Amino acid sequence: MSAVIETKSTYDVAAVRRDFPILARDVRGKRLVYLDNAATTQKPRQVIDRLVRYYSEENSNVHRGVHYLSELATLEYENARAYIRRFLNARDEKEIVFTRGTTESINLVAQTWGRANVREGDEILISAIEHHSNIVPWQMLCAEKQASLRIIPVFDNGELDLDAYERMLNPRVKLVAVGHASNALGTINPLRRIIGAAHANGSLVLVDGAQGVPHLTVDLQALDCDFYAFSGHKVYGPTGIGVLYGKQELLEAMPPWQGGGDMILSVSFEKTTYNALPYKFEAGTPNIAGAIGLAAALQYVASIGLDAIAAYEHELLVYAAARLQEIEGLRLIGTARGKAAVISFVLEGVHPHDIGTVLDQEGIAVRTGHHCAQPLMMRFNVPATGRASFGLYNTREEADALVAGLHKVIEVFR
Repeated sequence: MSAVIETKSTYDVAAVRRDFPILARDVRGKRLVYLDNAATTQKPRQVIDRLVRYYSEENSNVHRGVHYLSELATLEYENARAYIRRFLNARDEKEIVFTRGTTESINLVAQTWGRANVREGDEILISAIEHHSNIVPWQMLCAEKQASLRIIPVFDNGELDLDAYERMLNPRVKLVAVGHASNALGTINPLRRIIGAAHANGSLVLVDGAQGVPHLTVDLQALDCDFYAFSGHKVYGPTGIGVLYGKQELLEAMPPWQGGGDMILSVSFEKTTYNALPYKFEAGTPNIAGAIGLAAALQYVASIGLDAIAAYEHELLVYAAARLQEIEGLRLIGTARGKAAVISFVLEGVHPHDIGTVLDQEGIAVRTGHHCAQPLMMRFNVPATGRASFGLYNTREEADALVAGLHKVIEVFR
């Protein structure tokens, strides 16, 4: 209760909303209510202005250039890497690799570390609540290597069965790959227990942090995971940019994934010498503006305060979940004790796609479908859900608008 009182007195959501130009627009003649943040977040003016400044004043290719703009672009690009290292409390900037997003980061690990280290008969553990991006790369690797993909079960409330997980650990388990928080349920996984048990077993751990970084403080040295992946567009930054963190000794030992551009030191027809970290994994011209914009987004989040954002979003989650449960025939899918600000639900007698269509007519943006988590939907015996996902700019009034919109859905379909 004290956290809620403190949040109300210190968190100025009206001021935050003024930073996001898109929130002032109308959709279908109604003021936009944007509740699809787990898919992508809106961008504050500070990020938009930083992208414009880059393209207006600093645009050039990075590294090796001796002219002023190239040196300036290189400086800002590497400054972005340095800030992201500090934001995540990684040990060294060499451990921060820029990618296109979480999906590419996970695929990079699967295709480099995985191909080099996974053998026939080995096992990879993932959970029943993973996004497809943390399922399919491991399926592909296991099929190639004749290894086994095993699934950590989930309870009906959306929490992982950690006792079962610990029983699954054995000498054949090379890697445990789990999400920090579920995009479909909001479940926050207890990473320290998961990572500690894996390391005690001699297994590595990759964390899909796409839904972690937007909602939680991430301290990579405290977590001690071996790999951590996230996307810029989930945390108020640009699309097409992401990060793979990997422990330096692991990245050093991994072969490059793609060839060409800045991932080399020298090339001849006889032999290529690869670049040092992190450039070994950054082939071709990178998303320079995206990296700079991502750093701007994280600076924006930090300026508000990670703890303040988490407390505010939790208060909003509790309020919205309580209001939604007042609706007759509505059932929440995923009621874990620890949740990010994501609510999945089904409404008796109405397909989620119809829910989304009617809400759209009210200017309310939610996500409907399987949320790139089809195995999870099968586990909970639903074809799809509606999903309202909240961010740092959402309000109780928008949660009320969602409830009112769902009552309109009921009027239309019952």
